[in-house]
Amino acid sequence: MVITFLALLAALMLVGAPIFIALAGSVMATMSSFSHIPLAIVVERLFAGLDKFPLMAIPFFILTGSLMSAGGLSQRIIRFANLLVGRFTGGMGMTAVSSSMFFGAISGSSPATVVAVGSLLYPAMRKEGYSGPFSIGLLVSSGSLGIIIPPSVVMIVYAAVTGVSVGALFMAGVGAGLLYAACLLPYCWYRAKKDGVAPMDPPSWREVLAGLKDASWGLGVPVVVLGGIYLGIFTPTEAAAVSVVYALLVAALIYREKSVKELFQSMVDAATTTAQVMIILAAASVLAWFLTSNGLATQLANTILSLSENPYHIFLLINVTVLIAGMFLDASSIMVILGPLFYAVGTRIGIDPVHLGAVLTVNGAIGMFTPPFGLNLFVAGTLEGVDYMQTVRGALPFIGLALIALLLLTYLPAVSMWLPNMVYGG
Repeated sequence: MVITFLALLAALMLVGAPIFIALAGSVMATMSSFSHIPLAIVVERLFAGLDKFPLMAIPFFILTGSLMSAGGLSQRIIRFANLLVGRFTGGMGMTAVSSSMFFGAISGSSPATVVAVGSLLYPAMRKEGYSGPFSIGLLVSSGSLGIIIPPSVVMIVYAAVTGVSVGALFMAGVGAGLLYAACLLPYCWYRAKKDGVAPMDPPSWREVLAGLKDASWGLGVPVVVLGGIYLGIFTPTEAAAVSVVYALLVAALIYREKSVKELFQSMVDAATTTAQVMIILAAASVLAWFLTSNGLATQLANTILSLSENPYHIFLLINVTVLIAGMFLDASSIMVILGPLFYAVGTRIGIDPVHLGAVLTVNGAIGMFTPPFGLNLFVAGTLEGVDYMQTVRGALPFIGLALIALLLLTYLPAVSMWLPNMVYGG
């Protein structure tokens, strides 16, 4: 049964079937061949998989990011970030990294971050003298911060399939995101030195304060969301709902750069994205039920643990597996397929599930710009003057830097766990 199921799953993915069809279809085909359980149970599990309170946060956070993107926030964030770091050598590159962190804290999406930041900064970086491959490589890699910095949709998915606290995962994402960004910044300085790119003149404090004032309403989204969660005012799901109301008020009443029709279109786009995520999660719940009810999850976990029970070795195996999967699948799909399996393995050998979630999320972020099918590589093609091969060449050095960040995060748990331990104890 195991071999048949895995062969069907691999075959459907190789022929390019949608993820939800590959997951649910392989389960149904295997059940029809080896089980007498009515296939109607698959439909029941599809709906039961979505009947989870944490999943309610996903459409709200997606809608918040869509509303703020449509409301003219990206220009304000980039201007403010440039005022902060543009004075340094490599400042424009550092602006790309810091802008991606700020925007990621609002959108929770890697592709959205690449488009929002890249459409403005790619022409500016080329004009400043940065090479094309470096500029686009930096943008697709720093854009991956969108799924690491909280609120992260990918972390919510991991929480939904494993039962881990969303709030603790968000806290772990703070340390993971800061480490990831810190590994990119020195290379920005090096390339600016090598290419002879001069820093901008230092702005006055008045200009910095004006930039902060202009961007403050948009930057208030992560303050409201994370502050409310960490102070115990509301749950992550309630925080997501509050963020939608806040984003709508800011976009419609304060920034007022988009018409009602354009704001409505952003809601339609958010609904489409939500549907894509939810149907994958529904199919993943079928897979999780099938693996558990037939004892396949235990068999797979035992197979992995038969190789080694050393956490360092297991983490290496996890990283290699997820990095390879990231070449072909998006981060949310990886989380629903592999998250429950590695959670079961990790808990049996003493790996903290929150730390594991942070590591898996960074793995997924690296996969977003890893050839051949990293989504950010294709999203970058929407930018003027950028093609796929140029993006791949530019991304290669940043894959190496991201792997350094991943190793540090994996084997130095304190990087991601200092804030969860501070709040929850540990």
